[in-house]
Amino acid sequence: MPDSLRTDPSFHPTPRLAMEAEPERIAYTALLSPDASRPDALAVVDVDPSSKTYGTVLYRLDMPNKGDEFHHFGWNACSSALWPMSGHAFLKRRYLIIPGIRSSRVYVVDTEPDPRKPRLVRTIEPEEVLKKTGYSRPHTVHCGPEGLYISTLGGGGADGTEGPPGVFLMDCQTFDILGKWEIERGPQKLHYDFWWNLPRDYMVSSEWGLPPQFENGVVPEELLGNRYGHQLHFWDLRGRRHVQTIDLGANHQMALEVRPAHDPVREWGFVGVVVDTTNLEGSIWTWWRDKDGKFNAKKTAVIPPEPADASVLPPLLQGFGAVPPLISDIDLSMDDRFLYVACWGTGELRQYEVSDPMNPKLVGSVRIGGIVNNAKHPNGSAFGGGPQMTEISRDGKRVYFTNSLYSRWDSQFYPHYAKGIPGRQVMCNVGKDGGIELDKNFCVDFGDDYAAHQVRLQGGDCSTDSFCYSSA
Repeated sequence: MPDSLRTDPSFHPTPRLAMEAEPERIAYTALLSPDASRPDALAVVDVDPSSKTYGTVLYRLDMPNKGDEFHHFGWNACSSALWPMSGHAFLKRRYLIIPGIRSSRVYVVDTEPDPRKPRLVRTIEPEEVLKKTGYSRPHTVHCGPEGLYISTLGGGGADGTEGPPGVFLMDCQTFDILGKWEIERGPQKLHYDFWWNLPRDYMVSSEWGLPPQFENGVVPEELLGNRYGHQLHFWDLRGRRHVQTIDLGANHQMALEVRPAHDPVREWGFVGVVVDTTNLEGSIWTWWRDKDGKFNAKKTAVIPPEPADASVLPPLLQGFGAVPPLISDIDLSMDDRFLYVACWGTGELRQYEVSDPMNPKLVGSVRIGGIVNNAKHPNGSAFGGGPQMTEISRDGKRVYFTNSLYSRWDSQFYPHYAKGIPGRQVMCNVGKDGGIELDKNFCVDFGDDYAAHQVRLQGGDCSTDSFCYSSA
């Protein structure tokens, strides 16, 4: 049988089968130029511990434009292509779709024929995105059964405030933009992350803020006025309509990453809240669906701020006399057992055991970076920023993370890095029954000219794939 008619071996029907697959040997990392003085780039990182070049950059693909601000990106196809109603059974996990969150430009990068030297094959200009969708500031990319879903943070107009942001669809073979996804939007006005449960046919989305609230840094008046996002939205996936809103409370500002259980029989997931404006704590919320179809959410873990002398705090925090954890990312292991929480402000990566999703238990922690602590890597090298975008290997044995949140926010919270936080990528080894430890031999230095954001792993990872079938 020709290779073009074979199912991609990196597609797995169930999470457990994905965990048993061959481990990753390459990671793709989004690099951005904080001052837009050079083009953003995609780095190819060697993550094979048996390799002589382990923990180094094998290749860097520079883009043709400046000012894109790479943030999140994703694969053109994943295990969701095994959905029985999909018309794309012979897709390959081959292309990386990389939006520029500031420029609204979208790049298509081909990882074949040589995964170590990806090639830029198409550029979709912002004018096309806006014309076909009415949206701007593309953010999260998820591969679905019938195509690519891309969330946005802005609507039309120069500042992205003309009309609400939403989700648009892209053909996963031609990469043509098809149009906006929503048919019945309901009350949703802000956007950030989204994901779904395919067999149960629903989607969940979260909220950050509109472009004027984040593009030039956090706006203190907006934050203290509780005007950033604090709601979860639930959608009929096939019907493309809004069905329910859960308000977490206006003080729970910036409900960001949503992580549904990977096993579709489990109708629950998590969302991380950056900060509570009443006490600076961060929080993890568990959401779930009742038997009658109603969605619910409950705060199940809190992370308190850490007291600090005002003299060592950035101006934005001096009046509080404390460092908030600033939960900027969460990620759930493929077996739905461990939840990782990146506390970008305090410089901590936390590991929670979540076999009981209503009672997360802290079982592991590492410290690196941090606004006050400035903890170094175990190899002695400096680490600016703190744990940020987090990615877990399919087998759950390794957790990779980078250190940049967003260029303007980086310089606000870490002002001693006036030209941007130098990009770093590190990795934790995971104990069989929990516990994490930074790998002393893995610390990727992308140089002082680049900040580092999201990581994608060869063959898929825990924030890429959605599954059609339950593990045995």
